[in-house]
Amino acid sequence: MKIKSSKRSPVGLAVLTMLYEAPMHPYRMQQLIKERGKDEVINVGQRASLYQTINRLERDGLIVARRVTREENRPERTVYELTAMGEQAMFEWMRQILSTPSKDFPEFPAALSFLPVLTPSDAQRQLVQRVVALEAELKRIDDELAKVTFLPRLFLLEIELLRESLVTELKWVRSVVSDLRSGKLTWSKAWLHKMAAEFGSQHGETE
Repeated sequence: MKIKSSKRSPVGLAVLTMLYEAPMHPYRMQQLIKERGKDEVINVGQRASLYQTINRLERDGLIVARRVTREENRPERTVYELTAMGEQAMFEWMRQILSTPSKDFPEFPAALSFLPVLTPSDAQRQLVQRVVALEAELKRIDDELAKVTFLPRLFLLEIELLRESLVTELKWVRSVVSDLRSGKLTWSKAWLHKMAAEFGSQHGETE
């Protein structure tokens, strides 16, 4: 069976895996993702994005609406189920994501690439604030993990990875702050102009 091309996304994968368990309506999907702590790595805070993803998956034939339910004093809810094509797509997405690193473009590395637009002292202040935020987030995750020691590791792998990423980033940002404080890492407008002139000259020579 040939799978119709559909945009892969964490929310899309979450929808497919939820429906692999059982047919359900979008509100129940969102509930389960939050109850199981998957919202640590999957952004379902905005329900609109979840519905947009569901509409796209339905349009691409990966899921299908089967019935509409209505509980007393509650709005109608459409129950979706996974199609055979959707199940195949789920397995393919999982295998591709697990086996092949993808090149994401997060904001922080992008901002670092333009760090010289700030002064060294300003950059240091902002990164110190990031250290504080990372420390708080690390503590929050550790507190959450302390509450779920009864769960097998299988159900905590994504939180483990998230924690290790935070630890690594925190260590690195602290090292940059340290070098900024000591003056080991610094720059000035004059120095930047000099570098631009040198690199520009080198580039011109190679053309």
